[in-house]
Amino acid sequence: MLMIRFQRIGRTNDPAFRIVLLEKERAAKAGNIVELLGTYNPRSKALTLDEDQVKHWISKGAQPTDSIRNLLINKGVIEGKKVNVLPKKTPQKKEGAEAVAAAPEAVAPAEEVAAPTEAEVVAEVADADEGSAEPAPAEEVAPAEVSAEVPVADVSPEASAKEEETPAA
Repeated sequence: MLMIRFQRIGRTNDPAFRIVLLEKERAAKAGNIVELLGTYNPRSKALTLDEDQVKHWISKGAQPTDSIRNLLINKGVIEGKKVNVLPKKTPQKKEGAEAVAAAPEAVAPAEEVAAPTEAEVVAEVADADEGSAEPAPAEEVAPAEVSAEVPVADVSPEASAKEEETPAA
């Protein structure tokens, strides 16, 4: 398949391009071009183009790259809609929102795990007592089942005032 592409010419930090027709598999730097269609200088926006030849090759099936296509649309050589050639930016806010939305889904299956029934617990204890020298593993307590009766240290205003007065050694 034939492609209409840019071939870079020019010095370092001073780009200039040829607009060439070549095979898609060929590298633009290789120099094995089928036809030179024009030149383009992005700094001065100077464009020389053989419009008839460009239209001729496109009618024969040559595909312009997205950058060339946008350039040809700007100059009125071909009709159509421009293509975004720059990569899409990934907004940070959407990633965070997706992560927050995914988090409840990940938690939901964990809540569906059923607690062992009394019959299963009795069977495990009986199995552990019969032949096992190792103690049975302690049952894990879910955070929701932890009792709220945790003793809280009584802190009086007098005790905190004494701590502040004591000099550090």
